[in-house]
This record gives sequence, structure tokens and C-alpha cells, in this order.
Amino acid sequence: MVNKDFELNDVVQMKKPHPCGENRWKVIRMGMDIRIKCQGCNHSVMLPRREFVKKMKKVLEKANQE
Repeated sequence: MVNKDFELNDVVQMKKPHPCGENRWKVIRMGMDIRIKCQGCNHSVMLPRREFVKKMKKVLEKANQE
């Protein structure tokens, strides 16, 4: 089972890579919409939460909890 629990500043993998070739995205905003930022070219995309959950593959890195 894939972990679909994500938080702010987590690095996630999407099902399809970005056109720049990178498949690592950082969650930079959470709410009704989720904004993610490509770790390759720094392009950011905002998706509705339902669409984001459907397109997300897995969490690669959890944000540092202190």
C-alpha cells in the first residue's frame, strides 16, 4: 500500500513526469487547492486537492518535523 499522507514541504512523486524530465515535486501550499513546485526547473502548478490526490504516486521525502 502506497502512503498518500502528505504535508506541507513534503517531496512527492507524480504519476507523470514534468516536461523538463523531473518527477520530484515539493508541496508548497495546502488548502482546497494544492500548489506543487518542480524540483528540476522550479515551475509551480496549482491543482485542486482531489485531482492532486489522484495524480500523486507516493511521498518520497517527509518534511523535517522539529
